[in-house]
Amino acid sequence: MELSGSTTSNHTLNSTGVGSWEISDKAKLCRFLCYGSERDLYSTKENGRIKLENTGALQSMLEEKRGAEVLEEIKRFAQDGRAVRLEPSIFALALCSQNPDVNTKQAAFKALKDVCREPAHLFSFIKYKKELKEHMKCGIWGRALRRALSDWYNEQDAMSLAAAVTKCKQREGWSHQDLLRLSHTKPARDAIALISKYVTKGWKEVQVAHENKENAEEVIRVLSYLEVVEKVKHSRDETEVVTLIEEHKLEREQLLTEHLKFKQVWSALLKEMPLHSVVKMLGRLTSGKVLEPGSSETQFLCDRIQSETALKQAKIHPFSILLATENYKKGHGYQGKPKWEADRNILKAMDSAFYKSFMNVEPVGKCFVVAVDMSGSPSSIVPGTSISTAAAAAAIAMILARTEADTHVLVYSQEAMVPFSISADMTLKEATDELVKSTRERGAQPSGSAFMLQFLSESRGCTVPIQWATENRKAVDVFVILSTNPLLMLTASPVESLKKHRETSGANSKLVMCDLTNTGFPIGDTEDRGLLTISGFDLGAFSVIRNLAQDLI
Repeated sequence: MELSGSTTSNHTLNSTGVGSWEISDKAKLCRFLCYGSERDLYSTKENGRIKLENTGALQSMLEEKRGAEVLEEIKRFAQDGRAVRLEPSIFALALCSQNPDVNTKQAAFKALKDVCREPAHLFSFIKYKKELKEHMKCGIWGRALRRALSDWYNEQDAMSLAAAVTKCKQREGWSHQDLLRLSHTKPARDAIALISKYVTKGWKEVQVAHENKENAEEVIRVLSYLEVVEKVKHSRDETEVVTLIEEHKLEREQLLTEHLKFKQVWSALLKEMPLHSVVKMLGRLTSGKVLEPGSSETQFLCDRIQSETALKQAKIHPFSILLATENYKKGHGYQGKPKWEADRNILKAMDSAFYKSFMNVEPVGKCFVVAVDMSGSPSSIVPGTSISTAAAAAAIAMILARTEADTHVLVYSQEAMVPFSISADMTLKEATDELVKSTRERGAQPSGSAFMLQFLSESRGCTVPIQWATENRKAVDVFVILSTNPLLMLTASPVESLKKHRETSGANSKLVMCDLTNTGFPIGDTEDRGLLTISGFDLGAFSVIRNLAQDLI
C-alpha cells in the first residue's frame, strides 16, 4: 500500500478497548485467551499448565466488576477459532465461576455449554475449579455448578452424547460418572436418562430397565448404538470388529487396545478418521504395514489427502500439512521409534495437499511486509519440528504472499535488503533454494566471538525492514520478521522506528518478530501493544499473527 500523504495516525478504538498503543488489561486478557500468557511473547515451548499468578489482568478486571467484558471475550476466543488452544479460555471461565460477584458467576455458568463443547473441555473446567478452590478457599459443588452440569448433559443431542460418553469416558482425574453423581443430574428426557443410567450403572442395568418396554424412537436409536459399542468392547474377532466400525462409524477411542493390532481395523478406521489425525499418523500407519506401496489403502488415502472437498471440510492449514510431511519424511518417530520408509506416492499427495490447502487460509485484508533475515544457519531445525529454518521461512512467506493480496517479501542481512518474489507457480523447494541462494550471493557470514560483538554493535537488526518501508513510502499494517539468527533479538530496538513509520504513514503498524531458533528472548521491555515476539514457530503462530493484525490481541 502506497502512502496517501497523511502524516498523522488514524488509530482508533478497537476490540481491545485501547485508543493508543498502551497495553490495557483487556489487551492482556485477550493475549492470555489467545496463547496462555499476558506477556508480549508467544513461545512454542510454553504449552504447559496454566497458573493463577499469570492472570493478573484477568483478576484486575474481575475486581473492577468487568466480568461481563471478560466473559464476552472468553466466548469469542472459544467459539471463533481465535485461540491457539482452548485451555486458557476454560481456565478463565472457571475463575469467573468462582468470582464473588453474583452476576459474573451466573453468566460464567450460563456460558459453560458454549465454551466447553466436548467432554474433555468439561473435565478440564472441573479440574481448574478444584485447583482454584485450593487457592481461593471456596467450595465448588454448589447449586449453580450442579445446575450448569445438568444443563450441559440435558441439552445435548442424545446420539451425540452417547458417542461422546463412549469416546471420552474420563480425563484429568474426572469421569462422566463422577459428574453425573455429584451434580445430581435429573435427566430431562428418556434418551438422556438411558445414557445416564448406562454411565452410572452399566449396560446390564440398561438392558433390564428397557427390556419388554415400549420405547420411543430416540431411545431405540440410543439403545442400538450402545449395544454396538458394548459388542465391539467384548469382541476378539477381527472381521466382526471391522464390520461394526464400518456399519456404525465407530472411532478409535471406542475400541480396545488389542483391536488396534489388526491391520484391517486400521483400514476400516481410515475411511472416516478426521484428516487432521490421518496426516499426523502417517508414520505409524506405514510402520504398521497398514499403508504399503501400491495397496488399495494407500491409494484411498492419497486420493483423500488430495481431495479439495476433504481438505476444505477439514479446514486444514497448509502449515499443518508441511509439518506432517517433514515428520513423515524423517522416517522415524520420537527417539527413533517406530521406524518406516516414507512412501513416495504419499509424499506426492501431501505435496499436492499443501498447495491446495491454501484455500483454507482466510485473508485478513492487511498490508504485510515479510522480511527474512538469513544471517544465521539456514539448515538449522525449528525446535519441536522436522523442518529447517530456511524452509519454514519460505513457507511462512509463501502462505502470506499467496493469501494476502498486499504482501511484500524481503530478504536482508547487515549489508543488504532485496525484494524477494514468490510467483504463483513457485514450489516451496524453489522458494527455499532461492532464499538460501540469495544469502550465498551476499557472502557467508563470519562466526566467532569477534563477529558476535561486531554484529551486536553495528547491526540495525529488525529496524531495517521498517526503515525500508518508510523510505519507500509503503503504509504497512504488519511487519513479520523471520530470523534464523538468535543474535538479531539482541540488536537495536525497533520501537522508535515503528513509531516513526506510524507517524509518517498514518498506518496502525504492528511488528511481529519471529525467532525461528526459539531462544525465548522478547524484543525488549516495551509497553507498545503493537509489538509481539514469537519464539519458535508452529501452527499457533499463524493465529497469533492473524489476531494481532486484526487488533484482537
